[in-house]
Amino acid sequence: MSKRDGKILEIVTAKKRVDVTSLAERLGVSAVTMRKDLDALQSKGLVVREHGYAMLANPNDVGGRLAYHYEEKRRIARRAAELVPDGATIMVENGSCCALLVRELANTREDVTVVTNSAFIASYVRDVPSLSVVLLGGSYQRDSEVMVGPLVRTCASEFYVDRLFVGTDGWICGVGFTNANQMRADAVRSMAASATEVVVLTESEKFGHHSAVPLRFEDKRITLVTDAGIGDSQRTDVESLGIEVLIAV
Repeated sequence: MSKRDGKILEIVTAKKRVDVTSLAERLGVSAVTMRKDLDALQSKGLVVREHGYAMLANPNDVGGRLAYHYEEKRRIARRAAELVPDGATIMVENGSCCALLVRELANTREDVTVVTNSAFIASYVRDVPSLSVVLLGGSYQRDSEVMVGPLVRTCASEFYVDRLFVGTDGWICGVGFTNANQMRADAVRSMAASATEVVVLTESEKFGHHSAVPLRFEDKRITLVTDAGIGDSQRTDVESLGIEVLIAV
């Protein structure tokens, strides 16, 4: 994916629906070039063109979300990777920051085993023989390429790891991290039951959003890895719940 493709996806993700002409002007290319770029992204199933506008084809597509705030996510992934030594076994749930974490581990660690419910992540690092992946069973959600349902809990219970790495869709002050999908939230809780610590990877902008399903990690130790954009009041809210905050720089 080119740098301009990544920028297109960032803008479309942020704006939801963007006029193609204004998109071309913003990126400094001709309308013809922009239409060709959008046609290529549409052929990959990432965007949809409709009556002079462009929008995301599927907001749950992890591959498409990787391009949104890519540099922030990569820094977060690198900071989180510092928590994982060679030879470790970890759990990782679905999400773009989590996918970049696993790629970082694949590039920089030896003999790491990743237990995950994400078919996307398993495919994302299939070219790295030094990293082992255990894919948990369950009901397959096609859009997000993730396993959910009671079988995830059954499979996860066969493991116990030091750390589970997760993403989040938002934050509610005094409540904690949230997820937009009840089935995925339940899968995260099932995996958290098999870990000593939960590490949440997310861009700071997520603190301006909240979703309907609290993740509620009960008595687990929680660490947040985020970027320097987190506000002082937001950080205070997080730390008031006993969550350690690590800033990626």
